[in-house]
Parts: sequence; C-alpha cells; structure tokens
Amino acid sequence: MAKFETEKLRNLGIVGQGDAGKTSLVEAILFNTGMTDRLGKVDDGSSNMDFEPEETKRKITITSKLHHCEWNDHDLHIVDTPGYTNFLHDTRACMRVLGGAVLLVSAVDGVKAQTQTLWKWADEFEVPRIAFINKLDRERADYLKAVDDLETSLGCRPVAVNMPIGEEDDFKGVIDLIAMKARLYKFDEKGTYDEVDIPAEYQDEADRLHVMLMEACAEADDELMEKYLDTEDLSDEEILRGLREGTLTGVFIPVFCGSATANIGIRQLLDYIVICMPSPIDKGTQYGTNPKNGEAEERRPDPKEPFSAMVFKTISDPFTGKLNLFRVYSGTVKSDSSVFNPNKDCNERLGQILLPEGKKQKPVREAVAGDIVAIAKLKVTTTGDTLCDANKPILYECPVNMKPVISFALEAKSKGDEEKIFSGLSRLTEEDPALSIQRKEETKEMIISGMGQVHVEVAVEKLKRKYGAEVILKEPKVPYREAIKKSVEQHYRHKKQSGGRGQFADVHIRLEPKKRGEGYEFIDKVVGGVVPRSYIPAVDKGIREVMLKGPLGGFPVQDFSVTLYDGSHHSVDSSEMAFKIAGSMAFKKACEAASPILLEPVMEMEITVPDECVGDVIGDMNSRRGKVLGMDPQGGSQVVKAQVPMAEVLKYAPELRSMTSDRGLFTMEFSHYEEVPSHLMAKLLEELKKKEE
Repeated sequence: MAKFETEKLRNLGIVGQGDAGKTSLVEAILFNTGMTDRLGKVDDGSSNMDFEPEETKRKITITSKLHHCEWNDHDLHIVDTPGYTNFLHDTRACMRVLGGAVLLVSAVDGVKAQTQTLWKWADEFEVPRIAFINKLDRERADYLKAVDDLETSLGCRPVAVNMPIGEEDDFKGVIDLIAMKARLYKFDEKGTYDEVDIPAEYQDEADRLHVMLMEACAEADDELMEKYLDTEDLSDEEILRGLREGTLTGVFIPVFCGSATANIGIRQLLDYIVICMPSPIDKGTQYGTNPKNGEAEERRPDPKEPFSAMVFKTISDPFTGKLNLFRVYSGTVKSDSSVFNPNKDCNERLGQILLPEGKKQKPVREAVAGDIVAIAKLKVTTTGDTLCDANKPILYECPVNMKPVISFALEAKSKGDEEKIFSGLSRLTEEDPALSIQRKEETKEMIISGMGQVHVEVAVEKLKRKYGAEVILKEPKVPYREAIKKSVEQHYRHKKQSGGRGQFADVHIRLEPKKRGEGYEFIDKVVGGVVPRSYIPAVDKGIREVMLKGPLGGFPVQDFSVTLYDGSHHSVDSSEMAFKIAGSMAFKKACEAASPILLEPVMEMEITVPDECVGDVIGDMNSRRGKVLGMDPQGGSQVVKAQVPMAEVLKYAPELRSMTSDRGLFTMEFSHYEEVPSHLMAKLLEELKKKEE
C-alpha cells in the first residue's frame, strides 16, 4: 500500500440505524476498491467485517470494525459502526476520531430514533455528513419519503446528488444530477453498468433536482452565488466546489442512493466521498491542555508537528492480548518508539504499528497525522487516553461514556468460577467501557450493567467463548433502605454475671428521624461523667454495626440521629464491649418502637420517544408509580422526564423497545430514596421474605 500525504486521507464512519445496511455498504466499498475479491454478505455469514460469532448469529454489528482502501489516489480509513440501541455507545466512542460520516438511511424504514441520536452526536463532534439512501431494490422502498424524513426528523437540508431509476422490483440504476447521465446496472454484483442518456420519463424530475442542486451549491459559496445570479448556471466543476463547501460547513447534506447488497451506486458514492469529505487538514487544529501546567495546547494536522494521538477503542483477546486503536492527530510515530501517556503519567513502549483490516492487521513502519492505526500489548493505556511526545505533552479531552441502563445479578454456573468470571468480565470492560461490573456488598451480588438486555447477553456469551466461564443472569435485588417516622427514647441495661469479671453498661438514648438524605448522626449529651468518655465511642460503634440490618426486612437504616443523654457504669464490670452491646440493643428496641418504614430507590429517567408514542410511555410510567416531571421537544421526538421507583424499571429496556418499535432511548440514574406506600409495604416485605427462604 502506498504512503499517502495527510491531505489525501479520509477518515470515514459508516453510521445509521440498525438494519440500514451499513456493513453491506462497507463490504461493497472493499470489493469495489479491490481490498476483497468477493462481495461479502451479512445474511450468509460471509461478511469480512461482522466476523464475531455473536454477530454472525444475530446478523447485526455489535462492535465497530476498521478497514482501509484506496480510491482515486486517496487513502480511506473506514469505520463500520453498530446501529442498534444496545451498541450505540461504541459508535459514539468512534465519533471523536472521525473526519466525516456517511449516514445510511433505509429506503424502506426511513429515519428512526437511533438516527436522530447519531445525528445529534455528529453535531456534537462537528462531523460533516453525506447521506446514502439504501435498499432501493427492496419491497416498499420509497426514495422521496426517505429524503423527506431526513428533513423533517433531523432538521437538515437534504440535497439530491443522484436519484433512482425506478424502485422496488423496477429499480434499474441511478441518475447523476451533476453530469446529467443515467447509469443502468447489470445486477451482476460486480457493479457494472451502461452510461446512457436520462430516460425521457425521468427528464423533468432530473432537471428540477439539478436546478435545486445548483442553487444549494451556489448558496454555499459567495463567488458561486454571484455567478449563478448572473447566468443561472454553474459548470460541473463549480457545482463540485459548492458541494464540497456545503458539506464541510453543514449548510446542506448531499444525498446519494443505491443498493449496497446489489452493488449499485457504490462507485459514485466513493467518488463523492473523496470530493466532499474532509481531510485531516480540513478538520484543522486540535485543542487540548498541557498536563504539567493546565495551559491550553494546540496541534496542527502536520506530520512535522510533535506527535499526539487519542486511543478510542480497545480490543481484548485471551490469546493475542490487548490491542489499542488510536487516531494520530499530529506528527509522525514509528514502530518500536517510546511515547508518553499523560493520563497515566508514564511512558509506553510501542511495538509494531498495525493497520486494521477487519479481523486482521497489517504491519506498517509508521503512522502520520490523520492515520488510524493499532498497537498491541501496551501496559497501562486504556480507551480515552492520549499518547504524545514526552517533550511536548498534550492531553485531549475524552468523550464521556454513556451510562448503563439495565443491570443483572450474575451467578456462577459452576462453583469456584467466581474469580474466573470476575477476571474475564474485567477484560471485557476494557474493550467495552459501557459495560460495568461491581460487587454489591449490601446484597452480596455480582452485578453486570449494560446498555440493554442484548448488550449484557452478548457480554455473557463472550465470557463463555473467550474465557470459559458460564454464568446465569438473574434479576438484581433492589437495595431497599429503612427509616423511622417518629422520635422515641429507649433505655437498655446490659448486665451479665456468671463467674469471673462481669459485664455492665447502662445507656439512655433518644432516636429521632432526620430529613431524607441527611444520613446518620451520633450526638453525645452525657453530663456528669455517668458514662465515662472512653466508653462513649463504643456506644456509637454498636449502633453503626446494627443499623446495617433494620427491623423490617434487614435493610440498612438511614436518616436518623441518636442522642446519648444518660446512663451509668460500674467501676469494675464496665467495658467497651459492654457499652457496645448496650448501645446496639438500645437502638434495636428504639427502632422497633419508632414506626419503621421501608424506603425504595427512585431513579431519574429521560426517555426519548417519537411523538406518536408519548401517550403510551406516559401511561406506562403512571402504571409503574412514576411521576412525569415534564417534556421537551427534540426534532420529531419528545424527551419525557420522569422519576420512578427502581423496582418498577428493572426490565424497562426491552419493554420500551417493544412499546416504541425499537425507536425509544432512555438514560437512568439514581435520584433519591422515597417511602414505599403503606398499602404496598406489607405485600413487598412478604415477597422479600419468600425470596430469602
């Protein structure tokens, strides 16, 4: 492979909702550029990109993959990203390093909620886009509806650069609205076509769209606008200039069309990727901070600048070890060199630099500004870290990881596998930061959390395949709490005499409720030395130990104060242990008398759903004892804000997906604890008791 200058590089993400045909498009690109000798197919398992067993089984992309190719003397680094809600976090992680993106839209399904999310992220990371309307050869394909969807759902200005000749079974090819020529395809999967004049029945529509294309390109450039106003015409070269300018500035989004699986419209798309998508030089200067003094630093996309890069993905394998993928923002880096990791404040020794090619990698001598490459077996570097020249350090801001929305408790299928499970899952979280593992001391459970049920199930499948550890997924226990509703005073005398030195401690305490979230407070109001100073901490310690198991369901008690105001001691028989026991027993008795209540965790939720699903979602929230706090419009969707008990939304992810036909997204985080309604408390405690038994 030839070495390309930075201005000839294109870092390109293929993004879009699930089942839009992203991987099929990448397969067609690789085939047309000579990187593969056959057109890989997702449906028959011959895809070069979806090679993980979990992907082949489900026929979906689960984790982003990279490949590269050459087209018209340009070097294209292609990132094939997931589109299903459970795996969109991986797509977001890749957005930070993309130069541009091809947004895939299905001519059958139009724009879904996932596409709106991806569009928002592309805006956030300032990623220029072009759109490709795919699947025009499928039943119910509707090109114009898909284009309208882009405008109404995403709020952008779509501008057709080509249009289809027919749809569904009548789909024959595409019309180039710049050259004003038609391409009639042979449907031989090789992408061969005949270039002919535009069929008469399509001429009027092609002329109309050609004028709209010229107008859009003129509006993107002042000089072109002047000429267009004078002549009402632009040359092909001028249209291409305006097309590039409009794409880079986001004034409009060029729209192409075809069929990835039939290899139609792909070569023309490649032509315009080279023309419209930005090089690293077009993306301009990258900004960061100096890790030593916190001052602003900047790096130009120049091979002669000090080296800097960001690690955006980690692949972990039990046999080959860890592979870190990074995008070079400035400078040049060679194999077998030393770089600095400012996040971990240490140097890393690079081995062989590798160029990703699907599931394989090709060794290269060096990488320059703009390249996306991989390095194996770095010791401390993880996803999100910056790598740079130790003499000119810079720290780039890392995108914030998405928060998990669903959790399961894990149980080992075979006894003694716990450590193997935890070790394997820890490795999996290295390559998937949206997956989290924690041990809950309170419930004695190992909890796995992810972006959805399928996300967690895939992780469990990988755990078995890669690390030989099998687990059972169970619903996690809800971390209830207990509290009290009224103030009580309690006296407890601990006296034990059975030969030898006895035990004596006498305490008087006042137990009072506090506001929710204020925690525990111990107040010493002993006067006159009735309880010696040295024994008072023991009373506090005794209370702290037993407050972890309340009188109702054995849950921790919270939000109360204990005042020790009186007591007595024995000069010989009193001890720290005696006062610890007295304190704990006094608290237990006081707690039972103080009208104990059960508290449940309440979650703060933001649910993004299409307008037509809002009524269903709000009704469902009300049935779950939720409180809807408000709604914010967002494109063709609404963001419903609500608070709802955790116990009611443990399995919300698949239920929302069912309710909204997989068009709903949500985030969830802990908000506060709230009293369980009295009419539910007895029933709940009975259920919890049965589960324990």
